[in-house]
Amino acid sequence: MKVGMVAHHYPHAEHRAEFVTRVRRVAEEFRRTPGCLSADCWLAADGDAVVSIVQWESEEASAAALAAVQAAPGLDLAYDERESRPREIVRLAAP
Repeated sequence: MKVGMVAHHYPHAEHRAEFVTRVRRVAEEFRRTPGCLSADCWLAADGDAVVSIVQWESEEASAAALAAVQAAPGLDLAYDERESRPREIVRLAAP
């Protein structure tokens, strides 16, 4: 069963460009993991959020990819003062 994740990130305006670069690098790393079907960075139409959308072929592939990305050197995954509010993450499963 395919699974996915949609994450809304809310960087302060002065960190938006940097944050887009960060999310794109993470998406690139996800795409290198086995079972990843897609990983992209989007901007909300209102300009408020940077949205990452990732899709995997299975829950097992998702779990392995998340672990691999968290362990990858050089990625900035930190939630800190550069964001104006907590991230909103929704996990999805295809019926």
